[in-house]
Amino acid sequence: MSFGSGKIWMNGALVDWADAQIHIGSHVIHYGSGVFEGARCYDTPKGSACFRLDTHLRRLYDSAKVYRMAYDLDLPGLHDAVLDTIRANGYTACYIRPLLYRGYHELGVSPFECPVDAAILVWEWPAYLGEDALEEGVDVQVSSWARSAPNTFPAMAKSTANYANSQLIKMEATLNGYSEGIALDPAGLVSEGSGQNIFVVRDGILFTPPTGGSVLPGITRDVVITLARDLNVPVREQPIPREMLYVADEVFFTGTASEVSPIRSIDKITIGDGRRGPVTAAIQHRFFDVINGIIPNTHGWLTYVYPARAATLEPVASVKTT
Repeated sequence: MSFGSGKIWMNGALVDWADAQIHIGSHVIHYGSGVFEGARCYDTPKGSACFRLDTHLRRLYDSAKVYRMAYDLDLPGLHDAVLDTIRANGYTACYIRPLLYRGYHELGVSPFECPVDAAILVWEWPAYLGEDALEEGVDVQVSSWARSAPNTFPAMAKSTANYANSQLIKMEATLNGYSEGIALDPAGLVSEGSGQNIFVVRDGILFTPPTGGSVLPGITRDVVITLARDLNVPVREQPIPREMLYVADEVFFTGTASEVSPIRSIDKITIGDGRRGPVTAAIQHRFFDVINGIIPNTHGWLTYVYPARAATLEPVASVKTT
């Protein structure tokens, strides 16, 4: 199955994809009153496994709390619903999109009279920027669109409304012939991509903009920081000026969709040797070994879709960190 087929979970029921509909008068359509997540399930030697599922769901509920959207199913209940949806569709690997949104009752800026509804979609989604991008890298531009200022839109919330800005960044990059755009923050410092966090390597040190203000605290971002430290790569979270991008040895994007994707040029300036660099490669290889279950699940990041079956399989051999 692919996008557009199979079953979708909606408020506790599994419905056919074509029947997963909401009213045109739903609040979310007119005012962007929704929050969502993007997670992945991978095919591992011990069976299908969701990567950091509960961390994603916690962020979903955190986002909902910011927007005062209480849903009557708790996190463990939604966790089970995600696994049920994957099983119902028979996927061994897939992308996972849970969302909470304000539904149909009345229109007006205030959402309080509108119900909070939920849905979970799953579908097969390959490498977001293309399979070749994982090794060869992508060409990107610094966008003319900046991220929002602090205390305007809550950057820590993964809101559907926030992604109107992301669409502007992505459309501009596409029309200009680039794979992606990099947004600056209101102070002119590096923020993030349209839907990715960003890392810069200089002299063997890994730099990334700090969270807060205009940067979504990415879950893959957190994973990469952890793996870099496992690999004894120094990590610094600090403000990054635009020009540091151009003189970097390596630059790469991170995200659930993008995973770990190297950047080979920015604004037509070649980054490093114009290919995936050694630090990016080391982190990328460790990342894929973890998510694909090639090395032990020492960080507890994998949730098996069929846990009883996974428990009967031989554990993965341990590896040493370097």
